[in-house]
Amino acid sequence: MKRVVILGCENTHAGAFLGLIKEKERYADVEVVGVYSHEPDAAKDLSERFGVPVMENFDDAVGKVDGVIITARHGDNHYKYAKPYIASGVPMFIDKPITVSEDEAVELMRECRDHGVRVTGGSSVIHSEVVKMLSREREENVGDDTLGGFVRCPIMIDNPNGGYFFYAEHLVGVVSRIFGFYPESVMAYKNDNKITIVFRYENYDVVGLNVDNNEALKYYAMRVSTHGTRGEEILVTPSCFRAEFEEFYRLLCGEEQAIRSEDFIAPVFVMNAINRSLESGKEEKVKGFKI
Repeated sequence: MKRVVILGCENTHAGAFLGLIKEKERYADVEVVGVYSHEPDAAKDLSERFGVPVMENFDDAVGKVDGVIITARHGDNHYKYAKPYIASGVPMFIDKPITVSEDEAVELMRECRDHGVRVTGGSSVIHSEVVKMLSREREENVGDDTLGGFVRCPIMIDNPNGGYFFYAEHLVGVVSRIFGFYPESVMAYKNDNKITIVFRYENYDVVGLNVDNNEALKYYAMRVSTHGTRGEEILVTPSCFRAEFEEFYRLLCGEEQAIRSEDFIAPVFVMNAINRSLESGKEEKVKGFKI
């Protein structure tokens, strides 16, 4: 059996993953030996629904598991929850945002590199068919050069889970996957319940729109090329959860990490640049980094 724990089980990912493990024959060799949350009711709910033990402390399973799933709603908890398990070398799923802090993101990846920890995670939306299609078309230069693009995702501006950072990686993750992980700078504007962001790349710009409206949780992506425009609504379905859990399962089975470590944490630096722009009212450079 592949023994795993779920740390920070306050969001829908934990229940979705437990459901997959329970229902899908492919994951019959995965056993969740404990769940932890700083919100006791969240852990209790999963325990009652799926029969999994509740852990008293997030580090209780160090040295006892083959993998770690971190799905805490507040990104500030992700590195804290991961850190005790890194020396074990076990693979990890880390939900969005990977971290809130740029320094912690680099430190996390350096420690993972030094101990052979393979990672996956981030936004579930990047696993949608639309995102994969537009990413592939940019890489293959379909329609000739990319001239720009547009991405819309929901946001939750006022929340106790990191404010802007809580939902920001959905939009930043989609932009990164389709148009590239390393924009040079960003400019962000807040207008009522909307945030508009200009991502400036070397040869084109991409416009992002975050909308804070519980009745309009819409996702959309579009790429404009020299000879055409392709855009579609992104449907966030259970298949997105299945795809991200499948990536983690492959790590449990010994496969290699699917994304470069630098690319994995690059959205943290873009999100921080956007947050600085919201505070300064100016265009902000995206900081460079090395692992």
